[in-house]
Amino acid sequence: QVQLAESGGGSVEVGGALRLSCVASEYTSRTSCMAWFRQAPGKEREGVARIRDGEPTYADSVTGRFTVSRDSAKNILYLQMNSLNPEDSAMYYCAASPYWALCGTTWSRDWYPYWGQGTQVTVSS
Repeated sequence: QVQLAESGGGSVEVGGALRLSCVASEYTSRTSCMAWFRQAPGKEREGVARIRDGEPTYADSVTGRFTVSRDSAKNILYLQMNSLNPEDSAMYYCAASPYWALCGTTWSRDWYPYWGQGTQVTVSS
């Protein structure tokens, strides 16, 4: 079972920045694709950024502001978030997928069997 543990959330003001980290218990085919999702109260969980073979993909809402990266040697996934606004407030989840062919083309949560517990991000105006 892949274990994922997020950290780095917190409260910031509009325009601020945060860096989230997700430590994975392994770097194997079961974590060939990793992603960040977020869920705000009353809303569906949505994909924010994913990375596969070093290639990142972003949701339109965060393109140009967020950067996803992966330190494979340390099994850590990062999400650098800049220019934060209140709409970015949510619980942020790290997820991993062994479905290499699919995880690079879809945001569907169905293809991510491994999830962390989440870290809260709050942006105040």
